[in-house]
Amino acid sequence: MTLSDLQQRPVDELLGDEADLLLRTQPKVSRDRLHLPGPDVVSRMFESSDRSPQVLRSLQQLYGSGRLAHTGYLSILPVDQGIEHSAAHSFAPTPEYFDSEAIVELAVEAGCSAVASTLGVLGSVARRWAHRIPFLVKLNHNQLLTAPNVHEQILFASVDQAWNMGAVAVGATIYFGSDDCNRELQQIAALFEQAHSRGMATVLWCYLRNPVFKQPEADYHLAADLTGQANHLGVTIGADIIKQKLPENNGGYGAVARALGQSYGMTDERIYDELSSANPIDLCRYQVLNCYSGRIGLINSGGAAGKNDVHDAVRTAVINKRAGGCGLIMGRKAFQKPRQEGAALIQRVQDVYLDPAIPIA
Repeated sequence: MTLSDLQQRPVDELLGDEADLLLRTQPKVSRDRLHLPGPDVVSRMFESSDRSPQVLRSLQQLYGSGRLAHTGYLSILPVDQGIEHSAAHSFAPTPEYFDSEAIVELAVEAGCSAVASTLGVLGSVARRWAHRIPFLVKLNHNQLLTAPNVHEQILFASVDQAWNMGAVAVGATIYFGSDDCNRELQQIAALFEQAHSRGMATVLWCYLRNPVFKQPEADYHLAADLTGQANHLGVTIGADIIKQKLPENNGGYGAVARALGQSYGMTDERIYDELSSANPIDLCRYQVLNCYSGRIGLINSGGAAGKNDVHDAVRTAVINKRAGGCGLIMGRKAFQKPRQEGAALIQRVQDVYLDPAIPIA
């Protein structure tokens, strides 16, 4: 698909058969129940909170940068996959991104709100770039050289290192549902408290990891009920922004209970019929609802690169915006393409948030 197609193809056309479902149907939970994105998002969402003026200033830097500045929406370029997925898997398609500066340059060229990456990537170019685009330093990672591979987030950086390089925010991942979850939860809660004391904002990747979540009929790592609860745990430990994968199904609690042959967790049937449905916007709105009804912003991830990246990225942005989320954090779809094409794709997603014809449902 050409750059012109990326920039000009109508959203209705990109969405195809789902256009009516995603653009014109109404969700189960009314928008009146939510705290919605807007130009005054920082003062309105956090005016009653315990966040310090320094944290509010950092949040305002995030929401006040790039093409989406002062709209209440975020467009973040995340490139921590060199550790999470290996440098070979991440950068072989576009070797220029082995160079850390190319990552930051892509974020600036695309007009992103921030660039999120590792201590090494951002630290290697901080003096040149930290004052030109907000830095979000990812503090922990899952490395894949342990044999066999394990899913465990370990610290690679400290809050002080992020602060010293001029970062506006820190980020971390918790693998909710994993054997290591309790350690990660306690560790990141303490780090977020420290980050707030330093005046930095906090972003939590609220991911699920447990083999039992993946069943033959569906991958319930993407279930609205389970990811929604992960979000609720994330906002509880002081995350200012939640990053979550776009939900694709529901009923994770019941599926896990059946797989275990015993009860699992606690839920309520009303979340499946009164508060949600099979509509993708309903599924995402349930995620927003679990972020204190949108008081803490939800950004959805862009996912892996594939054959239909324009369609998939725009679809995710439409669902997130219509559901009441506050933006997209998209990496591989952009940096695994030539620079111009990747920047154009990011800006096509940003256009969804700038388009008044695509309102919050």
